[in-house]
Amino acid sequence: MSGIHELTALRRLHSQLLADNARDAPHDVVAHFGAVQAQDYLGMLWALGVRTRGAAEGDVERAIAERRIVRCWPMRGTLHVVAAEDVRWMLELLAPRVLARNRARIERDFELDAKTLRRARTLVERVLRGGRTLTRAELYAVLEKGGIAAGAGRGLHVLFTLAHERVVCFGPRQGKQPTFVLLDEWIPASPPKPREEALAELARRYFTSHAPASVGDFVWWSGLPVKEAKEAIALSGASLDGDGSAATPPSVHLLPPFDEYTVAYKDRAAILDPAFARRLNSGGGMLNAVVVVNGRVAGNWKRTIIRDSVAVTASPFHALTKRETCAVEREAARYAAFLGKSSLAEVPSLRFD
Repeated sequence: MSGIHELTALRRLHSQLLADNARDAPHDVVAHFGAVQAQDYLGMLWALGVRTRGAAEGDVERAIAERRIVRCWPMRGTLHVVAAEDVRWMLELLAPRVLARNRARIERDFELDAKTLRRARTLVERVLRGGRTLTRAELYAVLEKGGIAAGAGRGLHVLFTLAHERVVCFGPRQGKQPTFVLLDEWIPASPPKPREEALAELARRYFTSHAPASVGDFVWWSGLPVKEAKEAIALSGASLDGDGSAATPPSVHLLPPFDEYTVAYKDRAAILDPAFARRLNSGGGMLNAVVVVNGRVAGNWKRTIIRDSVAVTASPFHALTKRETCAVEREAARYAAFLGKSSLAEVPSLRFD
């Protein structure tokens, strides 16, 4: 690894709250980032947990139930968690372009024209009014009863559209199922941010939490066009290199699928040897859980729940030292504690240096 890549990786660990600088609450972590990718729900819980001092999984779920953080589609048509106070301005800034980009395809491929979507909105608003929470399946049944077929992906695109129109967002889980609520009932109204102020805030959050990073990385993360992304950076006065703070090796982390440390950069050369790119991204848009050693992706890991225990199996790309192996085992124990379980850690096929 080049010296430049090594320093970039160590600085990113610090920006990403992975350098002994964790926050006190899940809300504080999310507010630091602006938005944390969350299409893998269990992975999102750990992404916040690993960055929150002494957190348990229930603490993150509680932050959602207490409306401190909200799961929604704020950018790129991708699920994220966002601090409650940031939901509205972020959706106002970024969601319209996603709707505009997808409108023709949704109408063509799913026969969801403006009239049908207005009717769907009326049905959903009526059934959720008064603080009700319904699962996706329950809302699909409402649509079907109202004469709008929800099969073959149509129901998902209805909810996707209504979320981008700031009608609904996710509520707390019901068992293992996410629920939907009315955004206006779930999150208090707040004054809109002027466009330039919103752009500046978005850039400031990104580079505070992800630097060192490039304009291309910010475009990738935010979904903004290049010209608008450059405007946002200029308005924010953000430094692409961050404040120069860096993690101090040695450090080992077990990060979940779609973690901001891997997903939020177009160029991942600073953290990943290209020879192992397919071990991170195995295709189909899936970014796997990774073992990170001193800022570099050094392997994959997976979990298996066995009653009151969790087995954490790490598969390193290369030989680990005894110290690194012990650190992997400690992180596995930390993850188990987060889940409220005992741990069974395994690092197979190791060759100690």
